[in-house]
Amino acid sequence: KTSSDMSTGEHAPEVAPSRASQFAALGDETRLELVARLREGAALSISQLSEGSPLTRQAITKHLHILQSAGIVFCVRTGRESQFILDPVVIFELQNYLATVSRHWDQTFLPLKSYLGE
Repeated sequence: KTSSDMSTGEHAPEVAPSRASQFAALGDETRLELVARLREGAALSISQLSEGSPLTRQAITKHLHILQSAGIVFCVRTGRESQFILDPVVIFELQNYLATVSRHWDQTFLPLKSYLGE
């Protein structure tokens, strides 16, 4: 975009995060713990998500932004406070993808299992 495009308030269309970026975001123990804390469905603030963690609020915020960029969580601002919510649709889609891949590999190895007598 040119600076003149930006001055008119135009925005580039958002690109949906790829599965690879979503799995990459989930490939970190801290982010998995944050997802686990958010899976109950309640919106939680950075302060709430930082409770009991050895990480600083700033570190938690960076992890949340990675999850947000991957479309796994979204942020709702209430005044000065940011609250994060897990997007269950994304988790469901990833789960379905893994189930499809698993079925594919089960079917692929079925002839080998038969041949080996298992």
